[in-house]
Amino acid sequence: QVQLVESGGGLVQPGGSLRLSCAASGSFVRLNGMGWYRQTPGTQRELVAHVSRGGGSVYGDSVKGRFTISRDDAKNTVVLQMNSLKPEDAAVYFCSVNGVVYDDTFDNSHYWGQGTEVTVSS
Repeated sequence: QVQLVESGGGLVQPGGSLRLSCAASGSFVRLNGMGWYRQTPGTQRELVAHVSRGGGSVYGDSVKGRFTISRDDAKNTVVLQMNSLKPEDAAVYFCSVNGVVYDDTFDNSHYWGQGTEVTVSS
């Protein structure tokens, strides 16, 4: 099992910045994929950004050039730096990991954090 704890959400004005952090814990050896998704009421959860263990990253079209994802494998953390925030970025942001390597097995399930809310409003 993997436990994910997110932090850093809150209220920010349009054009402002926020930094979301997620710490993973559990009896795993390695986490292959780490990422952030977001969801608003009545919509499907969508990819914001994902980073592989090798460092390759993928971003949702709406956040390219404004958001940056990074990971620290020594600390099992993933950070989403969000700049130039827009009202349409307001959502609950979820940390996710997949491709969990244990001592004797591999689990490609997605694990999710509890979510942290981001509000963008003046």
